[in-house]
Amino acid sequence: MITVRPLTGAALDAALDDVARLRIAVFRAWPYLYDGDLDYERRYLKAYRQSAHAVLVGAFDGADLVGAATGTPLADHADDFAAAFANSGLDMATIFYCAESVLLPGYRGRGIGHRFFDLREAHARALGFSQVAFCGVERPATHPLRPDGYQPLDGFWRKRGYQPLPGVRATFHWKDVDHPFETAKELQFWLRSLQP
Repeated sequence: MITVRPLTGAALDAALDDVARLRIAVFRAWPYLYDGDLDYERRYLKAYRQSAHAVLVGAFDGADLVGAATGTPLADHADDFAAAFANSGLDMATIFYCAESVLLPGYRGRGIGHRFFDLREAHARALGFSQVAFCGVERPATHPLRPDGYQPLDGFWRKRGYQPLPGVRATFHWKDVDHPFETAKELQFWLRSLQP
């Protein structure tokens, strides 16, 4: 029996090491190809400990965390995303940011991805946010590690009401599984309104 529930405060904090391990496992696959380590993950996830309005939506198989989705106010990531939103005309203070969604392969196709978004969007509404954003990495169609038959999640996101934000892109660096050092990656932001 899989249960999906939001965690905040101490419960969120207690789950972050498991989230780190999930991120390393899931993001190793296409399209992220992330060659992660636990020390980096702990530093990265510290932002969720420090945000009073952060949420972690966990998918549990019994007591085991098999999937997770996080979110915080976008303003909590101002240092990372200020340049991306600088010319967008959008007020970062009105936007809730849905960060990663990671789910082990054996649990996919059961509607858990929708629950991840449902519960983060509900959390954002309860906090008074009017918009929700996320970003996804963009890889060239000719990338040598792109799997045959890969279907991007664009259709899933559009069905939920998200649209890509023209010109709103961020650049991050991480080490790919097939590279000896970090390289720059472009991530496209998507946005939807929470208005009824």
